[in-house]
Amino acid sequence: MAKTVTKSARKPAAKTASKAAAKPAAKAAAKPAAKTASKAAAGKAKAKPAKKPTLTISMLKPSVNNMTVRVFARAAGLDHAEADAWGHTRSPEYMARNPAHLTPMIEDKGLPRGVLWESCAIMQYLSNKHGLEKFYPKAPAKRAMIDSAMFYLIGTLYPYVARATYPALGFPQYAGEVGHSDAHPDRKSEAQKAAVAAIAEPLEVFHSFFRDGKPFIGGKSPSIADIRLAATLEFLAVIDYALPKWAKEYMAAMEKKLGKAYAGPAGDVRGYIAHVRSQAQA
Repeated sequence: MAKTVTKSARKPAAKTASKAAAKPAAKAAAKPAAKTASKAAAGKAKAKPAKKPTLTISMLKPSVNNMTVRVFARAAGLDHAEADAWGHTRSPEYMARNPAHLTPMIEDKGLPRGVLWESCAIMQYLSNKHGLEKFYPKAPAKRAMIDSAMFYLIGTLYPYVARATYPALGFPQYAGEVGHSDAHPDRKSEAQKAAVAAIAEPLEVFHSFFRDGKPFIGGKSPSIADIRLAATLEFLAVIDYALPKWAKEYMAAMEKKLGKAYAGPAGDVRGYIAHVRSQAQA
């Protein structure tokens, strides 16, 4: 009986001891393995390169033409990078890609020549590519109105705005116009005043025809034509242009609707205007 008791007592003790010894050993073996796996995972995470945006926008911060595309890219949530082209648009490298030496310019792999300039064309292209019907509807009639508003702006309203504001902004005038010539300063001043007076008519066309009682040209939400119009009107602050009440409310509604997407680029334009005005007053 004693032997039986001894054997049965020893076996559990041996097993317990064996298990106790095995647990620390297993833990000890597991720790280096876990650390090795963790280090390997960390190494892989570090080695993975950051994904580069597929869209690059070359731009000039003080320009409302450039502001247009900068606002649109942000409002549309497009993955993009911005490159400041100030002082580089006439460089051989820039001219090789863009012989028109204009901004804004986008670089995108889907383009036949790799680049595209003109703010309205850029917004149209990106809207089509990414299916952004909110900003540029596919329905032919609605799209035609957006196109008409943009073409009327760049063909009629913007030339007046440029003639009225460029002298104050310090931007070069267009060749062939009085402001670019060696005409007497009085003649240049008269031409600028005539341009200021001419702004009222196309501005009213946007209010009465293109908006036609709607919050925006695009209806309840801003379209690419609205982004282009609101950006253009930003320049008028440099000459203290007396915007009609509806235009002030419209610009405020644009900024409220688009939030930081509008406020950021607009801040750059407003900052430049404030700088120009401070220099004129000094």
